[in-house]
Amino acid sequence: MFKGRHFDRSVVLLCVRWYLAYSLSLRYLEEMMTKRGISVDHRTIHRLTAHYAPLLMEQLNRRVLPPLTGSKAQASLDRRGRYAEKEAHP
Repeated sequence: MFKGRHFDRSVVLLCVRWYLAYSLSLRYLEEMMTKRGISVDHRTIHRLTAHYAPLLMEQLNRRVLPPLTGSKAQASLDRRGRYAEKEAHP
């Protein structure tokens, strides 16, 4: 997916994730990358986001768990993310 790109995979993923998750402006994201020693133009960040966001969303949607059914629908998650059965209150 990242072959032939000028920037490293981690830089591309970082820019795309920050832009989409935190609704940062492209120029502010460019400034943040410059402070980290990565010279990237805001137009490049826009192109990377336009190219990789749909591909990343497609991969993410493949990994999303199906809706809970049966006994797990009645369960709740404990603090560590494990299922804990709900106790019935009379």
